[in-house]
Amino acid sequence: MSDDEQIYDYIIAGAGSAGCVLANRLSANGRYTVLLLEAGTKDTNPWIHIPLGYFKTMHNPKTDWCYMTEPCEGLGGRSIQWPRGKVLGGSSSINGLIYIRGQPEDYDHWRQLGNAGWAFKDVLPYFKKSEGNERGSDDIHGGDGPLKVSDSRAQRELCDMFIDAAVCAGIPRTNDLNGIVQDGVAYTQQTTHKGLRCSTAVAYLRPAQSRANLSVVTRAHVEKVLFEGKRATGIQYRTPSGMKRSRAGREVILALGAIGSPQILMTSGVGPAGHLRDHDIDIVHDLEGVGGNLQDHLQVRMVYRINQPLSLNDDVRNPLRKAMMGVNWALRRRGPLTFAASPLSAFVKSDPKMATTDLQFFMQPLSADSPGEGLHKFSAFSTSFCQLRPESAGHLELKSADPHVYPAIHPNYLASETDRQAVIAGMKITRKIIACEPLASIMEEELYPGEHIQSDEELLESGRETSQTIYHPIGTCKMGSDAKAVVDQCLRVHGLKGLRVVDASIMPTVPSGNTNAPTIMIAEKASDIILGDLG
Repeated sequence: MSDDEQIYDYIIAGAGSAGCVLANRLSANGRYTVLLLEAGTKDTNPWIHIPLGYFKTMHNPKTDWCYMTEPCEGLGGRSIQWPRGKVLGGSSSINGLIYIRGQPEDYDHWRQLGNAGWAFKDVLPYFKKSEGNERGSDDIHGGDGPLKVSDSRAQRELCDMFIDAAVCAGIPRTNDLNGIVQDGVAYTQQTTHKGLRCSTAVAYLRPAQSRANLSVVTRAHVEKVLFEGKRATGIQYRTPSGMKRSRAGREVILALGAIGSPQILMTSGVGPAGHLRDHDIDIVHDLEGVGGNLQDHLQVRMVYRINQPLSLNDDVRNPLRKAMMGVNWALRRRGPLTFAASPLSAFVKSDPKMATTDLQFFMQPLSADSPGEGLHKFSAFSTSFCQLRPESAGHLELKSADPHVYPAIHPNYLASETDRQAVIAGMKITRKIIACEPLASIMEEELYPGEHIQSDEELLESGRETSQTIYHPIGTCKMGSDAKAVVDQCLRVHGLKGLRVVDASIMPTVPSGNTNAPTIMIAEKASDIILGDLG
């Protein structure tokens, strides 16, 4: 039989952070046949597996979808890049490798929104199930899960100095940014193993690929979900050899991410009826919330020039030291090439009255205009921060019924006064840290935004002009029971049969931190739901 004639129990669209988990878990017992479709290629690019390689894979059309937002009023009318992984492992193959779960209160809030089974006590077992932390297991961490979580293998003096300055500024030192209480500053743990990236393709898919009941097809661009009435029956997808169709005996599962999943739902006839009619798409089911509730973490960067050669910039521009970086990684799997996007993080309250931290700070012992571009030719480091729970929400809509045409992404950043005040507060807190020893003694100049920027209005305007995504889009197929919800608490698409969405798009609100670990948790829990282990 050819692929387009075969029937599988489960068809998973998207082999990213969630899809690789699903493929492993649903095929594990050998009872069900599973087809996993990925528009990108195999993860053979060596830069994928070198942790610092995200400088080479982000904004690279061979591994990144290279989305762009529409002009955003909150950013002064700018359009900005939105990287998303286009390769086995999806964004877990090109992201910044930071392992952060968010606060317990995030998931308790999901439960309060009506999503039974998604409180922190319910999702903690799945965080632990996925996690293979090199520190071992305890009440809140897993030690033998497939997703390897490691301490930094490249601590640097400049990073230590930042931590000491943060403590001097009143931020407590912590040993676990994924503890029950998130407050504090520390080196981040990261999704690496022995100096190599641990994507979901490495952690979940690679051990499962030899199973006879699992088929993986790359360079397979999903075009639409096939329906018979209100039941999803298969997937239409395009490969280099042409258009194919495969049928699902049990379920179709969309794991295409916060951009891909709502787009394919809409091109398949599931979404806001008026919008679908505008594009002459036959309506399968009118579902108003598809593409709405788009949330993301917006990062504001600040760059500081220093008077000592402590920056990674110095290593890169020195041929001998640059060569030794490669040798250190090749022989020992240590050194700067093992860096996550930020070696450390700090979780801080913008206002002491806050119940929990609402700002996440990052520090990179290097400086560049953006990932994928060369480092600056002088000694400097970067800091950035994001508001953890933004109030502003945007939406995504089709530009065309053609699934190969990128949708219009409207992030609606900084539409809320609360969000705007968080930008101002974050910049002031950054300056407070920088003014503390031991950083104060090595400080030469604030390059961005510059010391001449002082008033609240000037700080906000600077944030509008220079901020970028921190790569955490969620929410466009949100879980819930209200009129704008797309999936229920079991991640089944409302009003349809045989169709689920399992990825970051189902999050009703963005977690307080990086989103890769929560997405993997969602896929672990969804696998149990699908297999009936939760009744």
